[in-house]
Amino acid sequence: MSIPPIHVADRSLFRYDERATEKRVGLIVLATDHSVEPDFARLVSSERVGIFSTRVQYANPTTPDNLRKMAPRLTEAAALILPDEELDVVCFMCTSASVVIGNDAIRVAIQQAKPGVPVVTPTMAAVAGLRKLGARRISVLTPYTLETSEPMAAYFAAQGFSIESFTCLGLEDDRRMAELSRDTLIEEAVAATSPDADALFISCTALRSASVVAKIEARINRPVVSSNQASAWACLTQCGLPGPSSAVAGSLFA
Repeated sequence: MSIPPIHVADRSLFRYDERATEKRVGLIVLATDHSVEPDFARLVSSERVGIFSTRVQYANPTTPDNLRKMAPRLTEAAALILPDEELDVVCFMCTSASVVIGNDAIRVAIQQAKPGVPVVTPTMAAVAGLRKLGARRISVLTPYTLETSEPMAAYFAAQGFSIESFTCLGLEDDRRMAELSRDTLIEEAVAATSPDADALFISCTALRSASVVAKIEARINRPVVSSNQASAWACLTQCGLPGPSSAVAGSLFA
């Protein structure tokens, strides 16, 4: 079988866009995570927004000590996201680690690899989202053990919120957290909400709670903020772009 001569295109005729996608959102995701990328694909990704993720080494159980071990790995992880190219925002996707490592330390570590890039964490996003919704009194639901939940309670209290109720599910493995059924998440969220709370915060990027925020809001008749939903909202805000409808993603996107 004969092969015809291969034609080489005239590259002088090519035109290039400044970027392959208008906005670039970088994600640093735990090595064990199952939920962040599907949630961001649904809530953030579009023809205008590209999602570029890397993974950081992490090993269960979910304890403050294990979470802190990620801190020295964050710069290297950030450097792997489109090396030598600018990003519009980088989000470190671990709620409990952002509490025990600290948002400022996370920002410094990421900006060592990506100077000047805006940095988001789920706790930063949740606080901003709750304030945007006008919530002062909150209920909190976490999947963690008591040991890992206590720093979370202290963090939100330090941010000026009155914690009307705090519930933890006592799980140690983030892979099991990701496997909690959506029906279980809804029922636990309803049970965890105090009648005196202005809003409910559901912590943990492993939980699939972002996909049922609207259903929970319909049950408890007040706003719900979850780690992945709030992080998606904060990243889109940094990009200056709208997100999905509140019917899909909850009151925060209204």
